[in-house]
Amino acid sequence: MDHMLINRSFDRAADAMRPVNLTRDVMKNALGSCLVEFGDTKVLCAATIEEGVPGWRKASRQGWVTAEYAMLPASTNRRTRRETSNRKGRSMEIERLIGRSLRTVVNMKALGEHTVTVDCDVIQADGGTRTASITGAWVALHDALMAWVEAGKISRLPLTGQVAAVSMGLVDGCELLDLDYAEDSHAEVDMNLVATDAGEIIEIQGTGEQTPFDRARLNRLLDLGELGIKQLIDLQNEVTAFRD
Repeated sequence: MDHMLINRSFDRAADAMRPVNLTRDVMKNALGSCLVEFGDTKVLCAATIEEGVPGWRKASRQGWVTAEYAMLPASTNRRTRRETSNRKGRSMEIERLIGRSLRTVVNMKALGEHTVTVDCDVIQADGGTRTASITGAWVALHDALMAWVEAGKISRLPLTGQVAAVSMGLVDGCELLDLDYAEDSHAEVDMNLVATDAGEIIEIQGTGEQTPFDRARLNRLLDLGELGIKQLIDLQNEVTAFRD
């Protein structure tokens, strides 16, 4: 299938991201916050910091970073039940992924015995909510930690790098970057890549939903993902000036 004939949202090419926006400081009471938009997917990320760490980590002189994720009821075209006592397995899996991704780029000793929680609430879902969440969560985390430094709670920014995430997939025989819901819902191969600004991979999630894939296709999909990660890392830098 000719990639030039694909009809994609926002009239984009196979190797193009949806329009991405990272809007900081959208919540008054969060130390760091970011509204992240991947096309029509919108996630509100808010980071808060508390003194102390979970019981199992006490006396370690190290901090902890964790995340929570949920989809708001009206985030999809049919109302999603609000998660209260019955957490969805999908939400728990995604929030663990967000937490793992963020912890990879935090120096826990430099953080000290403080706990950072990043809440990611999907306000509109159109595919790629986990990848958008990770990308926006890093911005919220950065800003919260900067605020903690400025408040004199810690001596230096304990971030060792950046982390972003993007989806890739095989749809109607075409290898595509950053799938929206229409593409993701009938993809033959569905994949997510989480990586750092150094190009190091934190996590690859890849599934042959309708067809298996070989190493050559995996490599091509990862090449697509790396393109997206580089764009997202650059955008994070634009809004935070982390590498300036």
